[in-house]
Amino acid sequence: MNSPSDGHAGRQPGIAAATLAALGIVFGDIGTSPLYAFRECFAQHGSSPTPLTQLNLVGAASLIVWSLILVVSVKYVLMILRLDNRGEGGILALSALIRSGARRLGGKDPKAVLILGLAGSSLIYADGMITPSISVLSAVEGLSVSAPTLAHYVVPLAVIILIGMFAIQRHGTGRVGILFGPIVLLWFFTLGALGLRGIIAHPEVLMALTPSSGITFLVREWQHAFPLLAAVFLSVTGGEALYADLGHFGTRPIRVGWFSLVLPGLVLNYLGQAALLSYEPEALHAPFFLLAPEALRFPLTILATAAAAIASQALISGAFSLTTQAVQLGCLPRVKIRYTSEHSAGQVYVPAVNRFLMVACIVLVITFKSSAALAGAYGIAIILTMTITSFLFYSAARTAWGWSTAKAGSVTAVFLLFELPFLAANSLKILHGGWLPLVVAGAAMGLMMTWLWGRARLYKRLSREALPVAALLADLKRGSIHRVHGTAVYMSGRGDTVPTALLHNLKHNQVLHEKVVLLHVHTLDQPRVDRTEPAEHFDLGEGVHRVTLNFGFADTPDVPDALKNRLGDAVKFNPGKATYFLGRETYGVGKNASALDRIRLALFAIMARNASPATAYFRLPPGRVVELGAQITL
Repeated sequence: MNSPSDGHAGRQPGIAAATLAALGIVFGDIGTSPLYAFRECFAQHGSSPTPLTQLNLVGAASLIVWSLILVVSVKYVLMILRLDNRGEGGILALSALIRSGARRLGGKDPKAVLILGLAGSSLIYADGMITPSISVLSAVEGLSVSAPTLAHYVVPLAVIILIGMFAIQRHGTGRVGILFGPIVLLWFFTLGALGLRGIIAHPEVLMALTPSSGITFLVREWQHAFPLLAAVFLSVTGGEALYADLGHFGTRPIRVGWFSLVLPGLVLNYLGQAALLSYEPEALHAPFFLLAPEALRFPLTILATAAAAIASQALISGAFSLTTQAVQLGCLPRVKIRYTSEHSAGQVYVPAVNRFLMVACIVLVITFKSSAALAGAYGIAIILTMTITSFLFYSAARTAWGWSTAKAGSVTAVFLLFELPFLAANSLKILHGGWLPLVVAGAAMGLMMTWLWGRARLYKRLSREALPVAALLADLKRGSIHRVHGTAVYMSGRGDTVPTALLHNLKHNQVLHEKVVLLHVHTLDQPRVDRTEPAEHFDLGEGVHRVTLNFGFADTPDVPDALKNRLGDAVKFNPGKATYFLGRETYGVGKNASALDRIRLALFAIMARNASPATAYFRLPPGRVVELGAQITL
């Protein structure tokens, strides 16, 4: 499969600028893991901590280095990034790619793939709450090393930084990335320089570059294996964000940034921390900051705080992209979405998601108060997302790349060989804070499943009582319906039935425009469609036209513009003179509904009432829209 990401990247100002912007968005999360990951490997877990010996330090560094190589470099950067859905990444885009591939090959639409995609996207939302909180807290905690008298200001400062960080999201990831890029560039150079300083002092830590050091460490410290693996996994958190943010920058800038700067900086720093602790074990409480000379620790704290604020950007941007895809795929109600770039359609800002994540992060910081306390809640959502991605990779390799069952299964098995132990280790955290992201993800998943279920139930209900278009055409042919000048556009389903809004217009106004467009907006399992692609148009006679407009799940559905440009001369459509009829339904619960259905229908009704108006979502001119209400019993 040839990735179209090169074309995507070509719309950016250039590879150097795109890579710099990607540094400021994509790599911040994984780039701040050195603040706490190595420390947690030897923190107090259960009855006794892992012994802080030189062999163990080298072994822990080896596990981290090879986790970065195998999980992030091989799986995500070299393999998963190739599975872009026409430039878009993320777990929902991956599931859409699989479903479209399966249908193209003549198979059934794999509903289980959509469920896995929804589960993975729900976990991203949960991760988007914890990542900013732990990253900012761990950085500001550097004050306890560089300026102990300011240690009691850690939580208030973290809250202020989080508020500022979420406040600038409206400017878009491209501008934010260019602003943050130079800071992150300096950060990774600093990581490498600090690590190199420790390695020069104790070069024996270079033995960590051999995988045997990590394996023998696990065997030797088998009684601490699960806590160790859970801590080691913290070093690769953020790897999943590389894929979620693919649509913002494209594959090439991410790969260039990772292999040229990010991976070398991370490896050097982890080896440097191992070297420091081998001769100064009392530095365990803050090995990252104590790698620096005393005079540079306060400036390092300021840089780490800036980098930690930036680190949150990867998951926040990923949450925006996932929300946009979910809305277009019909998995969430319409929300306000702002497109923030003229160059990349993948750069979006979702105000509602931004507000939710900001409040959630502030609450977490105030509640947990330290990065060590938050570490218990961190990791489980990310490893579940990575595991789900591995299972989806198998289906994607089969449908998109045409791989054999054996080849796809073998590669997937290799991925799971490393991820399932991480999953087992992180499952021990569930009782110690890991339940929190699972509850959040479960709530998000429940909302999406309820919306899908409610839409299906509504469609079934409307289809059962709908009037066939043929009956309407027969009445028009007999002249029993009065016609008036102008064009009316009615939003319609794909079936051959009359839209509810049209029936209500006939009932109340007893007239019909001389030109009627029954419009169906269809979202494809691909990010974007060619704007010059003609609309599907059928002249049904009697001035009635059936039109289908196709949009990608990352497109902005501008209906008037699409009707004007895609219909050509077939209908002679003038969007400024047409009238758009929309239905505004309120929902009642039928007498025979079960208690569970009543709860789900009530939740569906709340979501429907709070959805963004179709007028704004489809970019309809407000002065040309007529809304007709209807009470529907489900």
